[in-house]
Amino acid sequence: MQQFTVLELLSQEINHTEVEVKGWVRTFRANRFIALNDGSTLKNIQCVVDFENFDEALLKRITTGAAIHITGELVESQGKGQTVEVQVKTLNILGDSDPETYPIQPKKHSFEFLREHAHLRTRTNTFSAVMRLRSALSFAIHKYFNEHGFYYMHAPIITGSDAEGAGEMFKVTSLDHNNLPKTEEGKTDYSKDFFGKETNLTVSGQLEAETYAMSLGKVYTFGPTFRAENSNTSRHLAEFWMIEPEVAFMDLAGNMDLAEDFLKYVLKYVLDNNAEDLEFLDKRLQDEDKRKPQAERNDMTLIEKLKFVTDNNFKRVSYTEAIDILRNSKPNKKKKFQYIIDEWGADLQSEHERFLVEKHFKCPVILFDYPANIKAFYMRLNDDGKTVRAMDILFPGIGEIVGGAQREERLEVLKEKMAAIDIPEEELWWYLDLRKFGTAVHSGFGLGFERLVMFATGMGNIRDVIPYPRTPQNAEF
Repeated sequence: MQQFTVLELLSQEINHTEVEVKGWVRTFRANRFIALNDGSTLKNIQCVVDFENFDEALLKRITTGAAIHITGELVESQGKGQTVEVQVKTLNILGDSDPETYPIQPKKHSFEFLREHAHLRTRTNTFSAVMRLRSALSFAIHKYFNEHGFYYMHAPIITGSDAEGAGEMFKVTSLDHNNLPKTEEGKTDYSKDFFGKETNLTVSGQLEAETYAMSLGKVYTFGPTFRAENSNTSRHLAEFWMIEPEVAFMDLAGNMDLAEDFLKYVLKYVLDNNAEDLEFLDKRLQDEDKRKPQAERNDMTLIEKLKFVTDNNFKRVSYTEAIDILRNSKPNKKKKFQYIIDEWGADLQSEHERFLVEKHFKCPVILFDYPANIKAFYMRLNDDGKTVRAMDILFPGIGEIVGGAQREERLEVLKEKMAAIDIPEEELWWYLDLRKFGTAVHSGFGLGFERLVMFATGMGNIRDVIPYPRTPQNAEF
């Protein structure tokens, strides 16, 4: 007898086939109808039990959350809501569930409650849909880069460098905190530590990826990164995943082409392959919107938002042009923006980015040529001496989703920029070597994976798009 997933059973032609299926009980009604789910789809398969053929003690153990093994006949369903059902012939309990203490009961639970039970929250429709989409996006990312000649590189998680001064870092040490070795100056003597120097968890794999791009041509990293900022917002995690492609012999224009093509590809992949989950999450978002005041409702449904990206060309706008647009906009003149734009050089906020995308251009936007003093040291300085070849991609609903740049390939210019912000040359000697031995134009970008998952699922809190969120005062599970 062949074993099927629930998804396979629901896709089967009705031919009275003998089938075998395993899963978890969602509900058991009237001692007769089992709703069974195995995670392969949002939908449940209805399994119909003739209670006269089964021991009453066995039926009492079929409670929400129990794992069971069923064999039976796949037949046309007599009830509404499904085309097929299983007429149960044999039933075995693989794992009991205590109905008094099982937390994921068939009712509405708050996301805050489900975060406290993150090990079980994928038993709900919302989180099973989110995590299937997360998996599909991961696959699409690797598929895209593989099809476009990129090599996958595993950047180190433990590093002795701060990639861009982008945030507080977690220290990595094997020293005994109760008996720290000290230098003559009274500071911690890291020469006695495991690596012989001060080390941290990485905030980015970019610098290491650049080294590989300058020999393999096209590479990407896709791995965990860490920030030790004490930030407890809906958009921050201490541990998250980053996608960072780096390409040799590619300038800023090529970088923008790559990023646009990549984002359209991965979002179209889930539109084409995860329709059921997207439709469920879209409906959830629309139902949520109905309970909000009119002014706080989304302008687009979830699926409309994804198609807004896949079906539109991204508008390319210089930072300088964007500042002029924002300075002269109605929200700015009427002081509706929380952060008023007065002059060139301002660091744009999400409200400004969303205005450009949703109100002014009505399409995704790529801003480029930012002021040098608000961007990282490794970005290529333009001939005007005040802007760098940076680019940010702005999406509806969230603002910036991608940040990238053409990298500074000129040795002396890079040295000057490092000196200006007190980065010692000896700390990044290997990075400077790239500019000494066969230097060339090269570019890349970074995309926080969880921000992409948030966009693709419509979830409003980043803690709900990663299996086990790591945040200040929270390292449960």
